[in-house]
Amino acid sequence: MRQKDTIILGIESSCDDTSAAVSFNTRILSNVIAGQKVHQDYGGVVPELASRVHQQNIIPVVDTAIKKAGISKKDIDAVAFTRGPGLMGSLLVGTSFAKAFALSMDIPLIEVNHMVGHVLAHFIDDENKGKPDFPFLCLTVSGGHTQIVLVEDYLKLKVIGSTIDDAAGEAFDKSAKLLGFPYPGGPLIDKFAKEGNPFAFSFAKPNIGSYDYSFSGLKTSILYFLQKQQEINPSFIETHLNDLCASIQQSIIEILLKKITKAATDFKINQIAIAGGVSANSGLRNAIMDLGTQKNWKIFIPKFEYCTDNAAMIAITGKFMYDRGLHADQNVTALPRMPF
Repeated sequence: MRQKDTIILGIESSCDDTSAAVSFNTRILSNVIAGQKVHQDYGGVVPELASRVHQQNIIPVVDTAIKKAGISKKDIDAVAFTRGPGLMGSLLVGTSFAKAFALSMDIPLIEVNHMVGHVLAHFIDDENKGKPDFPFLCLTVSGGHTQIVLVEDYLKLKVIGSTIDDAAGEAFDKSAKLLGFPYPGGPLIDKFAKEGNPFAFSFAKPNIGSYDYSFSGLKTSILYFLQKQQEINPSFIETHLNDLCASIQQSIIEILLKKITKAATDFKINQIAIAGGVSANSGLRNAIMDLGTQKNWKIFIPKFEYCTDNAAMIAITGKFMYDRGLHADQNVTALPRMPF
């Protein structure tokens, strides 16, 4: 039997992007994102400043999303929001707004795990992209998380591997800082890497078991290498910038793909997806496509706008939860360390 058409308002405020989206079933009608430039002067996200800017942005962003979708508030069936994980102050803004909106409109409230949202972004309707079949593996890589997720159903997901220290996105941004790039530096490494030799320099790679990741040793290796080279040649970074970016990016990608390859082999799964902010990295996207060709995998990569933090992925996850009657109540609170 055909399910009822559903309109979901999604709210995302886990870090420094305020986002609202409206979904009609699995189609996105609008996806509005307001960033925060205030953090660039500090070399990273300042939690207190982030929450203040979220307070300024949340109402105009939601209003814009509803207008762009061509609907009225009365058409919305439920409001889905990011409960966690993320920055406590930022999450509180989105959580409080969602609770108030749901209460005022007398509609269901749906709590969404941010990381589940990244995975389920693959099920947003897009004429140019296919959707994975169950089961599949999803490599979820962002500034705060690096995970391999076994996805057996929309809401049956299991983390089989995760980072034991730093995330891949953090490795990109910290390496970028060593190179003198402003925050966020990960996209700049990607930009300059396109003109460099990925095998010009080599750095230490972790050797840990199972499907887990570690990036702290790589960061230390890059730091010591740069310090040593700059003692010999103070302008070493300037004269080798492209090769350094390419080599750092290659090292991170090799670490990521080694474990997803092991997981795909062990679980005998040939459908592989990537998600999260780092999945926007062109080097990673190209590398996993090449690996997919070699291994005869089906590769799924979300559109750029659904890679970074966005409310579309929260709305789509909310739709699947709404269909199964998974609603929250007004006592729900933000969870900065929300379990998967």
